[in-house]
Amino acid sequence: MCEANAYLLKENGEEELVFENVDRVLPREDGILMEDIFGKKKILRARIKEMALVDHKIFLEAI
Repeated sequence: MCEANAYLLKENGEEELVFENVDRVLPREDGILMEDIFGKKKILRARIKEMALVDHKIFLEAI
């Protein structure tokens, strides 16, 4: 499986898990649309900070 988990990076450097089993990431004017392997969608007012695909992690920062 190639899905990843999405984490929101807090100002203190901590990682907050915000979405699991992410299959698709789509940029939008108001942030990022993510869809998991089950078809569930979530929109976050954030931008991609880093993608560590070998570790299956997507790091986001709030905008």
